[in-house]
Amino acid sequence: MTSTLEFAKQLIARPSVTPDDCGCQQLMADRLADAGFTIEHMRRGLVENLWAKHGSGGPVLCFAGHTDVVPPGPDEDWQSDPFKPEIRDGKLFGRGAADMKSALAAMTDAAVEFVAHYPHHPGTLAFLITSDEEGPAQDGTKAIIRELAARGEKIDWCIIGEPSSTNELGDTIKVGRRGSLSGMLRVHGVQGHVAYPHLADNPVERFAPVLADLYSRKLDDGNAFFPPSSFQVVQLESGTGFPNVTPGELYTRFNFRYSTEWTHESIKAHVAEILDGHNLNYTLEWHLSGEPFLTEGGRLIPAVQKVVNSVTGLDPELSTSGGTSDGRFISPAGAEVVEVGAVNATIHKYNEEIEVADIDRMRDIYSGILRELLVDGN
Repeated sequence: MTSTLEFAKQLIARPSVTPDDCGCQQLMADRLADAGFTIEHMRRGLVENLWAKHGSGGPVLCFAGHTDVVPPGPDEDWQSDPFKPEIRDGKLFGRGAADMKSALAAMTDAAVEFVAHYPHHPGTLAFLITSDEEGPAQDGTKAIIRELAARGEKIDWCIIGEPSSTNELGDTIKVGRRGSLSGMLRVHGVQGHVAYPHLADNPVERFAPVLADLYSRKLDDGNAFFPPSSFQVVQLESGTGFPNVTPGELYTRFNFRYSTEWTHESIKAHVAEILDGHNLNYTLEWHLSGEPFLTEGGRLIPAVQKVVNSVTGLDPELSTSGGTSDGRFISPAGAEVVEVGAVNATIHKYNEEIEVADIDRMRDIYSGILRELLVDGN
């Protein structure tokens, strides 16, 4: 079997821009099948999903992650081909090096090594891998969790290989994530001549105080586990292209990243109160990416903390910062969820990289978690 580093390079070399898996899951499946895992490919639409298991009964410990990556951007921004992994100065460069193909290689090899040493381990060791995490995320983990629930299959502990570390491997683990809710708002007005504003209804003029109001409202102070909730506009469009015509419509898209102080319904009510208070003529559509989730108590967090400390010497900070992850779909099904993985400083950027030494150290962390929960704790 090739080394974990070489396996990571094989995965990075496949241009699996979401939702294209580009054969990455088959590489993982082959490695796992050789170790005795049962393999189930669960394709949904354009999305490849992998559900692999070893052992039987509970508890069920699942490694989760994604093979899809974001587009690399212009080639000229990279010092080397983003899909031809290259090692320079002790770092592995390539799209997906940190997010999260090195982690996929590390957790796969950790699992293979574990079942070789403990072929009759207690419980079930599973993998849930998708190619739809960076995209719409509807036919990936979300769909598979729903199907597993219908089959009566439940995950007890889930380790997601997302790049959770801030400055060095193991300094931070994610124990939850904020919710994400996007609004797509159209403000309707009446187009007119700029010289006769009283005969028109300029939606830009109408929306300006609304936008100021939305930004001025303090959402919350966060809580013991979450930073303060936030509101941001990500798109704002209006105009006809003519300097003497006021527009008839304005379009804006905005996003809330919110703590457990809110639900998506309470945020919708908050926005409606502001819009209606300004007597806007509008239509509004919403897209919920996920509610906030949090793992508290249980055995998973202490086990991960103990192992990370033994491998890195660090006491990891427990965090809920950052964007969303597929933990938003796994946690509500009753699983304890922790994200532990690479340093995230270069994810989604050009010249994405990971320290070569961190790849084996991630494998050691994942191996240690398996022993701690499925062997030492039983």
